[in-house]
Amino acid sequence: MLQLNQADQLTCNSNPSGGQSVFRVDFRAGVRNALPKVAILLCTYQGQRYLAEQLASFEAQSHTNWSVWASDDGSKDDTLAILEAHQQKWAEGRLFMLSGQAQGFAANFVSLTCKDLIEADFYAYSDQDDIWEADKLARAVQWLQTLPAGVPGLYCTRTRLVDADNNEIGFSPLFSKFPGFANALMQNIGGGNTMVFNNSARQLLREAGENKSVVTHDWWAYMLVTGCGGQVFYDPEPTLRYRQHSCNLVGTNSGWMARFKRVRMLFEGRFKEWGDSNIAVLNTLEHRLTPENREILQRFVAARNMSLIPRLIYLKRAGVYRQTLLGNIGLIAAAVFGKI
Repeated sequence: MLQLNQADQLTCNSNPSGGQSVFRVDFRAGVRNALPKVAILLCTYQGQRYLAEQLASFEAQSHTNWSVWASDDGSKDDTLAILEAHQQKWAEGRLFMLSGQAQGFAANFVSLTCKDLIEADFYAYSDQDDIWEADKLARAVQWLQTLPAGVPGLYCTRTRLVDADNNEIGFSPLFSKFPGFANALMQNIGGGNTMVFNNSARQLLREAGENKSVVTHDWWAYMLVTGCGGQVFYDPEPTLRYRQHSCNLVGTNSGWMARFKRVRMLFEGRFKEWGDSNIAVLNTLEHRLTPENREILQRFVAARNMSLIPRLIYLKRAGVYRQTLLGNIGLIAAAVFGKI
């Protein structure tokens, strides 16, 4: 379904101690005159109800140098018609359409991330049913531009939660602990719908390969960037309206129902399955992990196959952690019952 003409083809401070990292950026400053190009990686499936509103929020971005690469997983509703209408409405080169693999949202995002024909300065993941705040790309680009050349960078944010009719209902959890590899092994702190990353980060993701089975594309990105010595900035300022509705494939993790669901998944062995998948992906880039993070991974892998007391000792030495007190209590419980 790729629709483009040949002429259109595109030829935080680190805190090793594990404490909270503070990174201050003056987001009020203007962006550079030569605006870097952002490729918006949009995955769609049966998205007709909310898609137009999301596309309108792209149009409203204060950072104006962007293009949309929409990968559709076989929609049978009006999703393609909406995309085609915007392709005609927008300037040439603003929106490109591709066919997904029809293997689920994570596989679609991973495949889109690895496409050779997509070239830009930065890359932004996008769901089909959210609404971006006007400064979303500008904030991300300004932080990413502070990184030294060659350093993988990943920007993510808190979100403002809204219902199906765009009425505000709360916020996603506010995380305060340092975003690092020892945390990434246990959880993902950044929703994919908020993530923007640079070419160095994308190179890692492409090297890991699009044919790998991942739990979610955003967790995949968080693990690889932190593991290979990149920097992650978690912006506490919400940059999008995260729509909660009955058709959400992945909703917010806040609230007691979400906590109960995580406990149930723990005892069903889901977390252990996720750990197996994450380790397999990380082994692909083991040679790119920093020495410290390679040791963390080795201790975590060893602990999973030990008896109770050695398991707890090795996990303590690995330094793995979650962002909240309840999360870390759950981590201990998972370790005790051999469910990590």
